Amino acid sequence: MKRHKAAALAVLLIAIAARAPAREAGGAKAAATTSTGTTTVFAAASLTQAFQAIASAFEHGHPNVKVQLNFAGSSTLVQQIQQGAPADVFASADEANMQKLVDGGAIAGAPQLFARNTLQIVVPAGNPKHIAALADLAKPGLTIALCGPSVPCGRYAAEAFTKAGVTAPAASQELDVKAVLTKVSMGEADAGIVYVTDVRAAAPGKVVGVDIPASSNVMARYPLAVVKHAPNAAAAAAFVEFVLSPEGQRLLAGFGFLPR
Repeated sequence: MKRHKAAALAVLLIAIAARAPAREAGGAKAAATTSTGTTTVFAAASLTQAFQAIASAFEHGHPNVKVQLNFAGSSTLVQQIQQGAPADVFASADEANMQKLVDGGAIAGAPQLFARNTLQIVVPAGNPKHIAALADLAKPGLTIALCGPSVPCGRYAAEAFTKAGVTAPAASQELDVKAVLTKVSMGEADAGIVYVTDVRAAAPGKVVGVDIPASSNVMARYPLAVVKHAPNAAAAAAFVEFVLSPEGQRLLAGFGFLPR
């Protein structure tokens, strides 16, 4: 009798163990479909291509959620959020602009670093002005495009000039890094300073990048967070989690971003 009971118990335990993975898989699938509706992500312009890919992958895993993307300079996005724009997630190209929202009580929880980036000089294809270093941007007769000082790429560029011991040249004051890239690619500027990822994502044959030595370069740090009073906080939290996940990090790396 004892042997029969032991055998029956063993069979029961095996059956339970066999069913456990199926329950776990079902639970994961249920978690992926919990969030619904639209989540609006305000992201720095330099994240355009990467976040488009991330949004597509996120929607594939969360079929009941639609991601709406709004790209601009980080400082512009901060102003929009401060003025009441309905944002769920904010992804900044620097910590200073994120801190403005933290200080104003507009962020839920602590922002999390999700990527890093470095700077590169961008010039038209063929480098017609033979620019080889930051010092060359200060030469007379050149038209230079830079982001404005309140925009992360503008502040980072100023830091790079200081580290290189070069006086920052007179330049345009663009609202975001994509505007700098556009001016150079259209021949309206002889050079500019953007992120490595921007040159990589540019249309083939339009521009090339000139490396800035590590001693003069600046490491850009990208934080993101759920916005306080987000219209869709559940989907926003799921999106942030996805960006930080191995899959999200793999997608970012594919566009040239450095790991967090």
